[in-house]
Amino acid sequence: MKISEIVVFVIYLAFMLSIGIFFFFKNRSGGDKTYFLGGRQMGPWVTALSAGASDMSAWVLMGLPASIYSLGIGQAWIAVGLAIGYTISWLVEAPRLRRFSVVANDSITIPQYLTNRFLSKSKVLQIMCAIIFLVAYTVYAASSIKACGTLFNTVIGMNANTAMYLAAIIIIGYTFLGGFTAVCWTDFFQGMLMLGALLIAPIFAGFMLDGMQTATMPEGYFNAFASWKDIVSGLGWGLGYFGMPHIIIRFMSLESQKSLKKSAKIGITWTVLIVIFSVLAGCIGRLFLGFDQNIADNSLVFISMVRRIFPGVISGILLSAVLAASMSTADSQLLAAASAFASDVYRPVIRKGKAGEKEMLWAGRLVVLVIAVVALLIASNPNSGSIMSLVSNAWSVFGAAFGPAIMLSLFWKRFTFGGAVAGIFAGALVDVLWLAFLSSTGIYEIIPATVAGLIAAVAVSLLGKKPGDDVEALFDRALHYDEDK
Repeated sequence: MKISEIVVFVIYLAFMLSIGIFFFFKNRSGGDKTYFLGGRQMGPWVTALSAGASDMSAWVLMGLPASIYSLGIGQAWIAVGLAIGYTISWLVEAPRLRRFSVVANDSITIPQYLTNRFLSKSKVLQIMCAIIFLVAYTVYAASSIKACGTLFNTVIGMNANTAMYLAAIIIIGYTFLGGFTAVCWTDFFQGMLMLGALLIAPIFAGFMLDGMQTATMPEGYFNAFASWKDIVSGLGWGLGYFGMPHIIIRFMSLESQKSLKKSAKIGITWTVLIVIFSVLAGCIGRLFLGFDQNIADNSLVFISMVRRIFPGVISGILLSAVLAASMSTADSQLLAAASAFASDVYRPVIRKGKAGEKEMLWAGRLVVLVIAVVALLIASNPNSGSIMSLVSNAWSVFGAAFGPAIMLSLFWKRFTFGGAVAGIFAGALVDVLWLAFLSSTGIYEIIPATVAGLIAAVAVSLLGKKPGDDVEALFDRALHYDEDK
């Protein structure tokens, strides 16, 4: 245990909490649009790094390097799939989603957008989406909280469960107080820290390999084409971006269409660098550390490498990147679930449209607390699975359920409300069933589930009545929307 590492962690956590307190007082007169979407005033740098940091949770510093460390370079196809999917989402999905969400009654959540896109008064889609949000985000947040527990337990010997509670209190604190703006600004700083740490650790370890005996590598470790299932499943990870609510909601929060191109360049560059160096961390970590079952089982490649190479203060700063990765994703997940519940269930269904802005804010904050508590219970369960498995399960549900529906809503005029409901339901159902009964096939469940969601959405739309003239007119307005006119 290094005292300097503890000091750095304390300073870092205090800084994150201070951001939440700052924006609580700055935005206290703002309404639910300010709390849940930052009033659509986020700049390109904050939006880009916030989107990236909310995406790349602790698995990019712990889970993915551990997979590369244990199983070989074939796991790098996950990084390839993510880089391709993220690039396409920024270039193809983001421009239209921002315009469509504004034209669709200035929607501030994904369920709200999908309902308003079809000018529907039905609450079925909003309720269904909110349920998926609450379940999947609880699992996703559990992975981030679990990573914090592993970090503190490894570095300073703190009981893992105690560490999870401490991390959760900080995350809840600034999310509860500052809302979307605080989440984005904390994610901005955390994104910078994550990139710096992933650039520094593998490079230093790589240079140190020259003068030492490297580990004996197993046969086939560097063969990226050993398994077609690894290739297909890895590339399939990219499908998740088109329906990941806590990421694509950043597209909706941009201050203007003009900011989008700059934000896309920043975001794509950041993500490509992150996944490349995450793979290098796992590969170089295997050479540098040799194989250790404890490192593999507890996803400690990055942590062990940093602690072996750097003195206390520097290792504390670099290891804070694990905290950054965990917190930047957990806060976004908590806020996205809270906004979905408050805007799409509490106000229209429970309160029948009578809830005021302050009531909405407190309903959302209550959901933040509830989800965090349940996520803590999951994370503290020793049988809950690895960080990587928890992330992959939540990621696939979101991608399969919402990806086809959102993309069709942006690019297909004939798409209907019924098609959206069918696509979301089919995608989520097939994902869960594949995971439960067919995971032994080795094919990542997001692939068959996305195909099922797409087929269901298209089939129901074609078999039903075409959208009304008013819905088609909204589609046309969104295509030609220009906020500068």
